[in-house]
Amino acid sequence: MTNFLIPDILLLAFPFVAITLHLCFPTKRRFPFFFSTIFFGALFVLLNMLLLGAEQTYLSTWKIDSFGVLLREVLVLGAFLGLLFAKDYFDHSADGKPPLHQFPEFSVSIAAATFGGVTVVSATDLLTLFLGLELATLPMYALTAWNKADPQGTEAGTKYILMGSVATAFELFGLSYLYGFAGSLQFSIIAKAVEIAPLSPLLWISVLFLFCGIGFKLTLFPFHTWAPDVYEGAPTPVTAVLAVTSKTIAIAFLLVLVYGPFANIHNKLIPLISILAAVTILAGNLGALKQSRLRRFMAYSSISQAGYILVALIGPEAIAKTAVIFYLIAYTFANYLAFFVFGIIGHKRPEKFSSLAGLSKENPSLAVAIAIAAFSLAGIPPLAGFIGKFFLFESAANSKAYALITFAAINNVIALYYYIQLIKSAWVDPANPELAPICLNVRQKICVLLLSLGVIFSGIIPLISDNISRILGA
Repeated sequence: MTNFLIPDILLLAFPFVAITLHLCFPTKRRFPFFFSTIFFGALFVLLNMLLLGAEQTYLSTWKIDSFGVLLREVLVLGAFLGLLFAKDYFDHSADGKPPLHQFPEFSVSIAAATFGGVTVVSATDLLTLFLGLELATLPMYALTAWNKADPQGTEAGTKYILMGSVATAFELFGLSYLYGFAGSLQFSIIAKAVEIAPLSPLLWISVLFLFCGIGFKLTLFPFHTWAPDVYEGAPTPVTAVLAVTSKTIAIAFLLVLVYGPFANIHNKLIPLISILAAVTILAGNLGALKQSRLRRFMAYSSISQAGYILVALIGPEAIAKTAVIFYLIAYTFANYLAFFVFGIIGHKRPEKFSSLAGLSKENPSLAVAIAIAAFSLAGIPPLAGFIGKFFLFESAANSKAYALITFAAINNVIALYYYIQLIKSAWVDPANPELAPICLNVRQKICVLLLSLGVIFSGIIPLISDNISRILGA
C-alpha cells in the first residue's frame, strides 16, 4: 500500500519545492516561514492519521512499521518546533550575536536532516542505514556554523565536523567488519550469521567500532567532549535541534542495530550498554553542576538524558521501543519549552543563569514554564519526564538490571539539584535592575503555552502511553 510512502515522498520533495517557491517569490519575506511550518504541521497530522498494521517493505530496502511511523512523528515534531523557534533569530539579534539569514535554506537543511532520520529508521541493510545517518549529520554541520558573522559558531562547526568525521570513520570500520563477518549488507542475513557465530572476533570488533562511532553522535561518555562547545557556539535554535533531532536519530540507529542484526547477541551486549549508560549519566550530571551558561548547561543535561535513554536498550525489544518513543516525545516537549524560554530571554539578555533572576516577578508565566520544563527533565511526577523515566527503568527491570536502575535513580537526585538551580534563579534570586526588560510577542506566548500543556498532559493522560504500548505490542 503506497499511501504509507506519501509522508516520506512529501518530506523528500519539500527542499525542492521550498527553494523553487523562494526563487519565484523572493520579495515575500514571511512566506518561507509560513510555508515550512504549515508543511511540517500538516505532515505531523498526516503521520498521526496513518493506521498501520503489518510491516510494509518497498524495493526490499525501505521498511515502514509502527515503530518507524512513531519515530517519524518525533522527528517531524522536532523539525516543526525548531522552525517555530528559529523565526525570531532571523528577525533580530540575540545573545550578543547578529541575526541569522537565509531562512529557506535553513528550513531545507532541517528537512534534509529529518529525512536522514527517516532513512535510518526505514533501513533494512547496512548501506541504507549508513547513508541515512550521514544524510542526517551533514546538514547539522552547516546548521552549527550557520551564522557566518559569529566566530564562535564557526569554531563550533569546525569542532563538530572534526568529531563527526572521526565518528564516521569508526562507523565505516564497524560496518566493513560486519560485512566481512556476514558476507552481506542485508540485516536478515547478518542476523542469521550472528546466530551461527555469536562469539566471532570480527563481529565483536564491529560492535566495538559501531558503539564508538554512534557514541559521538549520541554524546555518550567518553565521546561527549564536543557537545558542550558545539551547543554553546551554535545558534540557539540549532542547539535545540541538535539536542532533539540529532539524539533521536542516533538512538534510532542503535535501536535498529541492537534489535535487528544484533538481536541474537542482545544479552551479551547488556554489560556494554550498562557501563555506557552509567558513566554517561554520571558524567552529564557532574558536568551540569558547575555551569553558568544556559546552553552549556543544556549540553550536559542532554548528555545525561542520553544515558537514561540507553538504559531502556537493556530490556526486550517491544518494551524498550515503547519506552524510548514515549521518552523522546516527553523530552522533545520539555527540551523545546526550556529553549523557548531561554531564547525569549536571550533576545534582550545574555543566555546565563543570572539573566533569569527576578523572572517570577517580571513575567510569572515564563517562570512557571521554566519550572515545568526543569521538573519534567528532572523526572518529577506527574509530568511527562517522570512517566518517561519510569518506562525506561521498567524496560531495564525486565532484564533484571536492578543495580543500574538503582544507580540511575540515585543520579536522578543529583540531576534534581542542578535543575532546581534553574528554578531558584527564576523564583528566588532578586531581580537585577540593570537587565533589559523581557518582551513576548503573540506567537511566543502561544508556543510557550502549548509546550507547557504538552509537557503536563503527556504525563497525566494514560491514554497516550497506552496507545504507544498497544501499537508496539508491549
